[in-house]
Amino acid sequence: MLTRQLAIAEYDFRRGRLLPDRLTRGAHGGYVDYAERMLSVYRIGVGRTRRELHRAVRHVFADEEGCPTRRIDAFCKLLDDASDFDGDRKGRAAKLRQKVFRLAAPHHPLVERADRLFERQRSAMQSDIAAQLGRSWQQIEQELFSDVIEFHRLVKFDGYDSPQRLLARYNVAQVQAALFGAVHMTVWASSDFKTILRYAKLARLMHTITRDGLSGYRLRLDGPASVLRQTRRYGAAMARFLPALVACRQWRMHALVEPRRGAPPLSLDLTSADGLNSHLPPPEDFDSQVEQAFAEKWGTDRREGWLLERETEILHQGQKVFLPDFVFRHDDGRKVLLEIVGFWTPEYLQAKLQTLHVFRDRRILLAISQQASEPFAQLGHEVVRYKSALSVKDVLARLHDYGEEKKGDKSN
Repeated sequence: MLTRQLAIAEYDFRRGRLLPDRLTRGAHGGYVDYAERMLSVYRIGVGRTRRELHRAVRHVFADEEGCPTRRIDAFCKLLDDASDFDGDRKGRAAKLRQKVFRLAAPHHPLVERADRLFERQRSAMQSDIAAQLGRSWQQIEQELFSDVIEFHRLVKFDGYDSPQRLLARYNVAQVQAALFGAVHMTVWASSDFKTILRYAKLARLMHTITRDGLSGYRLRLDGPASVLRQTRRYGAAMARFLPALVACRQWRMHALVEPRRGAPPLSLDLTSADGLNSHLPPPEDFDSQVEQAFAEKWGTDRREGWLLERETEILHQGQKVFLPDFVFRHDDGRKVLLEIVGFWTPEYLQAKLQTLHVFRDRRILLAISQQASEPFAQLGHEVVRYKSALSVKDVLARLHDYGEEKKGDKSN
């Protein structure tokens, strides 16, 4: 991510809006060429210092009058983040400096040209020290201050696979930097709930979930301290969460941001249709081949009045959230949730068992691998077992039995 010092944004206090810096094809078409040249600097820059690389990047923009210095520095930071530098973790540079200074100290002062008053010429002293240390002065000079961040040398550049990727990363990074001042964030989502919630948890954000329409949810994201007072403490967590949100589908986001202490709060609004592109991959449609195969066999049409939906129902109790794999909705209003339990690891099975125990009072049909442990059958849910693939016929039979027993109860 960028640092707060590299954030560029327009503060529209009259409208109460915050607009992070963004590069667009219309206004910044020439930046594709700039991005390619910056990538080239790093691709062929192995062995060069960070300072040399940054100077070369600044030279790329020498004729671009409309490019602020912070934008160039932001590009350098993003390029550095995709690089490996030799940071002298073992302290070799400090030890080398001690040796060089100890050898040179008795001959101080050193001058460029010797004369009658100062007889010790610097170049001669350098050659003498190099001979004593058994290496060339050029090698010594390269290592002497290699522990200073500006003199770290590029070892490897993983980079971006295209100039467009670098520009897209910049646009997202500027929104992330703006979110450092966020007080809270609200997300409305009608798809990819599981991914959004998973990354919100990884970012250590608390979430309050409410239903929004028939197939959507509203998630209020903040942290524990916000319960007691308004705080910007969790802005960095919201910034870390943003790339995962951008990778998802069908969402809109509203954040309340304090651009600086004492300034009026501003709104930062985004949607999945705004054209931002995340460096994270989009979420998988299915968590396992068993789920994918079952969905493909069921199809998109109703079967005996039942329509199959993928992860459209969120169950939550406090901070515990559960998204069953599928939801069956019947024409008569009945609803049954389906969770497929595969055979993975003991830890996976135990975690799944604990989650299902929390929601044991909900109408959930369990599809359990025959290799899975038996305790799932003791939760009180209807169970259908499978070997390698889940049978549509077996599921329909369970849905029929479930419906007959629960006909008078259409609630979940």
